[in-house]
Amino acid sequence: MLESMRPIGISSSSYRSKFQNGKLGVLGKRDFRRFYVGYCASLLGTAMSSVAIAFAVLGAGGTPSGLGVVFAANIVPMIAFTLGGGALADRLGRRPVMLAADAVRCAAQGVLAVTLYLGHPRLWLFVAAALAVGTGNAFFQPALAGLPVQLAPGDRLGDANALLAAVQPAAQVAGPAVAGMLIAATGPATVVAVDAASYAISGVALALVRFPRVGQVRSRSLLADLADGWAEFRSRAWLWIDTVQFALFNLLTWGPYLVLGPVLARDYLGGASAWGAILASYGAGAILGGLLALGRRPRRPLVIATLATLGFPLPPLALALQLPAVDVAGGALLAGLGSALGSALWATVTQQQVPVQALSRVAAFNMVGAFAFGPVAFAAAGPVAAALGPRAVLGFGAAWAAFGTLVVLAVPSVRRVTWLASGQAGETPATAPANASFSPSATQE
Repeated sequence: MLESMRPIGISSSSYRSKFQNGKLGVLGKRDFRRFYVGYCASLLGTAMSSVAIAFAVLGAGGTPSGLGVVFAANIVPMIAFTLGGGALADRLGRRPVMLAADAVRCAAQGVLAVTLYLGHPRLWLFVAAALAVGTGNAFFQPALAGLPVQLAPGDRLGDANALLAAVQPAAQVAGPAVAGMLIAATGPATVVAVDAASYAISGVALALVRFPRVGQVRSRSLLADLADGWAEFRSRAWLWIDTVQFALFNLLTWGPYLVLGPVLARDYLGGASAWGAILASYGAGAILGGLLALGRRPRRPLVIATLATLGFPLPPLALALQLPAVDVAGGALLAGLGSALGSALWATVTQQQVPVQALSRVAAFNMVGAFAFGPVAFAAAGPVAAALGPRAVLGFGAAWAAFGTLVVLAVPSVRRVTWLASGQAGETPATAPANASFSPSATQE
């Protein structure tokens, strides 16, 4: 418990007062703290298991193509089921949907771990486990998007999102390192078992959280719920223009960067160690960005969030120009910082502006739109690079990312949206027009 970590000589009430009034004050709220601990455990387990599964597949005689099938099996359910997951989270409540997702993911990884302990499983079992985990993710993530509004005080909403933005890259930095040591000492099965246990910890934490009541979604069908969510989504120009921006960004910039970055790192930077350092720099930057977002309440949050995305073109541009590894890593650090800072601000604005009853559905439309082209980007990057050259592809992607940022900044509603007072967040009735209860400075286009 956090209370047990106070310095000797400081009274419990004094420590609690200082802690709750600081930038980490949202962790002083018991329900958010319980959820956050479980969520951190889950993310760490996921980051560890991705390394273990890769080595387990290859160790069982699998090929790189087979490993690609396993990774794709984790992504496809996210595209197929996220919209339904968002609708169910708003209809049934976020906790039961998230608990079910944790149970499915825990069972899938538990079965895989047992099979690994018993021998070498066939590729289809890895694919089945990946499909199950991906399906759980498709239901968990939209529900998570609306959770901070229910667990964090309105004046701490930005801090809650900042902490959520910082923990994922932290897990991605720490997880592979811990996994590597465990795999060397015990084998991949232990790491996959730890991942299964992490989902169990997440589920227990959620079960202990007390959720405030929110208005229930009442409609004729799940399709009607989705139609209402779509109406909320498309009524906000700043929201759908961001989705379009990141759909094209993932297709033209980030997907090719993730595929071609290791190729150029091998060709002129020295190989895997250089690429690992670049990825670690991105993670470190994201941690810094999440911490930088703590306590920040900019008057024009979407302007700041959009400007933060100017870091994204830097690492692919540095690779296209064949700059030294330290320059690529520096660009990756700035990209990670901007990613976490922008994500925290954008998430807070969405939670402030969208009715709490519709948050999961709106988040689902955003997720599906932003990541729909991901598989296409991964599949097309190699052939296009073979025709045009990897440096040309990455240079174009960097230019597109910068251009996309300027386009988003030109949207009037992006520049007009302001940070709402705590009492105004998430209060728009689900049946009201999109801008019915917004302040004049935050009207939508």
